[in-house]
Amino acid sequence: MRAVSLFRHHGFRMLWASDTLSQFGTYIGHTVLPLVAVTVLAATPFEMGLLTAAETAAFLLIGLPAGAWVDRMRRRQLMLRADLARAALLLSVPVAWWLDVLTLPHMIVVGLLVGVCTVFFDVSYQSYLPTLVGRDQLLEGNAKLQASQSVAMVSGPAMGGGLAALAGAANATITVGLGFLASWLFLFRIKQEEPRPVRTEHRKLRAEVAEGLRFVFHNSMLRAIALTGTTAGFFFQMETAGMVLFLTKDLLLSEAQVGLVLAVGGVGGFLAGMTANWWYRRIGNVRAMWVSLVAIAPFELLIPLGQPGWLVWLTVLGHVGVGYGVIVHNIAQVSFRQSICPDRLLGRMNASMRFMIWGAFPLGSLAGGVLGEVIGVRGTLWVAASGLAVSWIWMMFSPIRTMVRTPSPTTADPADHGRPAPQAP
Repeated sequence: MRAVSLFRHHGFRMLWASDTLSQFGTYIGHTVLPLVAVTVLAATPFEMGLLTAAETAAFLLIGLPAGAWVDRMRRRQLMLRADLARAALLLSVPVAWWLDVLTLPHMIVVGLLVGVCTVFFDVSYQSYLPTLVGRDQLLEGNAKLQASQSVAMVSGPAMGGGLAALAGAANATITVGLGFLASWLFLFRIKQEEPRPVRTEHRKLRAEVAEGLRFVFHNSMLRAIALTGTTAGFFFQMETAGMVLFLTKDLLLSEAQVGLVLAVGGVGGFLAGMTANWWYRRIGNVRAMWVSLVAIAPFELLIPLGQPGWLVWLTVLGHVGVGYGVIVHNIAQVSFRQSICPDRLLGRMNASMRFMIWGAFPLGSLAGGVLGEVIGVRGTLWVAASGLAVSWIWMMFSPIRTMVRTPSPTTADPADHGRPAPQAP
């Protein structure tokens, strides 16, 4: 029997609305906060690197124990608390500016603490979805959530740039905080009861964390996905650390134009969310994980070729192609991970993956800031583009290279953690 569309699933609709609003707040913030640092605080390339590193440092600092804590708790409750905390922290930025006490250390602390909340929200959300909709609807659920993220990627940066131009970058941060408050309201409306996590005696945090890491590293497929994501995450954040400076200083764009250029990557992502299932049916969702990354390599190399004037379209085209391929990859790999992992390990598996992938972000940001001072922002973008272009190579040394579709879901802990399960037809 065919599963009912998730459009009719009340709990998923509320989660979808919550995530959409949260993503809008996030992507507006990704444009506005760097603009605050550049236009209000006159941040240097190294200081920009510090700020972007602070926003993701929590994945490296607490990513692993967060997974064990998530597996001990009801995941929706953690997401609700994270939304409220992020709203309060981000609203402190315009308040500090109004009082003329806003400093770069303040913004770094806010970025760090918001990152802590984001760790818990993201690990909880990816672990909550299979419980909410069931594993047979993960591809549909992840595709819809990624499509919403892509819409936010399209309009969020443009809105952020426009708001910064109209009201000032610091005032525009109000929208970010309100986005998280709205996200909280929709999460609160989910009526489906979440099962209480199974509690066992003598649970030691270190042993639980180690169990999650073993599951990822002893499974050659998950290990390849983690290494691919870690490599891509490092170089992507290196690129992100210098992107606003590249657009404003090298390409001579205004605040509103910066928002528009950053938004076009979301156009590709939105199209990917709408068409990803077509690719999965045509070439297989597992094969699409690495084919999509190979396909974006030429687009990534276009980004640092941009110049003032009409050649800015090289950077724009690069963002569109990269945005499309990354979303096709992400939908496939997240659904794949959720499908083969036992429910009791979902939090720790997702946290272990996030620890590696997002843990590379602050390191990439710092490397981007240092390189920006030494070889310039454009040179840093070339280094980042080259690294991203070959990040898929890890998958060529795993069973993923010869697989087409997701293996049968794991119903118990695998004995060897290394051999792929039989493939679904």
